[in-house]
Amino acid sequence: MALNRQKTSFLNLPTPLQFLPQVSEDLGISLYIKRDDLTDPGLGGNKLRKLEYYLFDAKSKGATMLLTVGGVQTNHGRLTAAVAAKFGLKCAIVAIDDYPGEVSSNLLLDRIMGADVFLSKLQTGIPYEDQLEQAVKRVRSQYESAGETVYFIPMGGSGEVGVPGYYDCAMEIAGQSVELGISSCKLFVAVGSMGTYMGLFTGIRNEGLDLELEGIAIAPFYSDPAGHALEYYEKVQKYYNLGGNPNLSDFHISNDYTFGAYNNPVKEVREAVYYMARKEGILLDPCYTGKAFYGLLDLVKKGTITKGETVIFLHTGGQPGLNGPNHRQAMEAELLNGVHIL
Repeated sequence: MALNRQKTSFLNLPTPLQFLPQVSEDLGISLYIKRDDLTDPGLGGNKLRKLEYYLFDAKSKGATMLLTVGGVQTNHGRLTAAVAAKFGLKCAIVAIDDYPGEVSSNLLLDRIMGADVFLSKLQTGIPYEDQLEQAVKRVRSQYESAGETVYFIPMGGSGEVGVPGYYDCAMEIAGQSVELGISSCKLFVAVGSMGTYMGLFTGIRNEGLDLELEGIAIAPFYSDPAGHALEYYEKVQKYYNLGGNPNLSDFHISNDYTFGAYNNPVKEVREAVYYMARKEGILLDPCYTGKAFYGLLDLVKKGTITKGETVIFLHTGGQPGLNGPNHRQAMEAELLNGVHIL
């Protein structure tokens, strides 16, 4: 339990840290993958480490219901629904997003696990944050009027309460690295709402771990990722009474691989997903890990990651996104030629 905070433990940890022999040989580096897609329940993913801490806080406050936000295919929403189901709580997910035309991927899983999903189309002239806030207020009021004690979890679990989840993971990776004889390596992670990155950064910095954190933004959420990260860390620092003052240069987050949008179908990203699957039998997702892995491949190609270097790639899960209609339809068109009717 990091930072002296309590959690409700329900994960089977540690997750594996695996060497990728074929990709390593191909790229000329020593590449390992941290399998945080193998957490459970709800098909797993990185949000669960944060949710252990949010769940403890919710239960301590007498919550009967978890309420969270995200896109229509939010991985965090799916995992919040799974945790709520496992612990006998109700769950609702609010998204300022269009109905995708079918109940599939995470949206299907949300409903299978009993979560209510509220979709509100983004209105022209109304800032996204304002519309989301108003939608959350309406939904929260609806359930509170029905007698529920509602506990709100921010997008992606990216708030101060969830930071210890990936502080724990940083410690876990450091311990596994020692066992495997790995030292002074880069740790790559996809960056969305930034909670996973911030937990790792806080753990690495506060514990003096021998890891160099590298984030790859998966959407153009931040014009200045390092500046946003510094502001975020200052909140964490105050919340947990941590010493030391980092500089902008301490935060390494690339904005070069967003492809201009969140969860958009991108051919180069699909090819990176195919490459990992065909070399190692590991499925990435097209929203987060696919973009981050494409970024890693490009950095090797450019020589930014040098030959012989040791790298750890954090697999944050999200594989249900492969079945989202926007990605699935593009993949079907590309892969149909390998389907043979006898």
